[in-house]
Amino acid sequence: MQPHDFWQELHAPGSFDPMEERADFHVAELPDGRQLRLPIRVLADGEHALASLIINQASFTVLEALAAALAARIATHNIDVVAGLPTLGLTLAAAVARALGHARYVPLGTSRKFWYRAELSVPLSSITTPNQEKRLYIDPRMLPLLEGKRVALIDDVISSGASIVSGLSLLTSCGIEPAVIGAAMLQSERWRDRVDIDGKQWSERIVGVFSTPILERSENGCWRRPN
Repeated sequence: MQPHDFWQELHAPGSFDPMEERADFHVAELPDGRQLRLPIRVLADGEHALASLIINQASFTVLEALAAALAARIATHNIDVVAGLPTLGLTLAAAVARALGHARYVPLGTSRKFWYRAELSVPLSSITTPNQEKRLYIDPRMLPLLEGKRVALIDDVISSGASIVSGLSLLTSCGIEPAVIGAAMLQSERWRDRVDIDGKQWSERIVGVFSTPILERSENGCWRRPN
């Protein structure tokens, strides 16, 4: 597959064996059994790899399917408003809000406008941009939409947990405690300890459409799920 071919098509249930070793893609399954091929990103040690999802490069069909599936999973929490994490989480958050029947959502941001306030920001780090110093902001004009409401905090992928921790830190500093935290993909289990580091069991509130493991290199050079 060419790089631009990934994330463009959903396949019927059973199209691929999810346990088969492969050289270039990993198979993820949606709750309804449909399958999505994800590219494999090799980690620094050369012996492990992760499946990748970049949702703002996905087809509208894939985006809408992931948003609908995530909306169905968080609907039981009676969400009043969806808040999205930048950058890729904004694409999914907007689609999830629409799938829930909401008229709008609240985007968090990394670009400081002149009317933003320093106290309504926290440092932001990301596994995909590890060397960039950024801050996460909330527009003070958006706070009334979140205060006293049942909020869903949405990101596209939860991997190391760094972005989610920043989002939780910002919202809780504003007196807002998300009822649920959602993502299209939960990438391995590395994020659990990090999101629970302050003693709050945030991991219990996290839901995803599908999960992917850390892959291991096999003897023939392909990638497989761990035993």
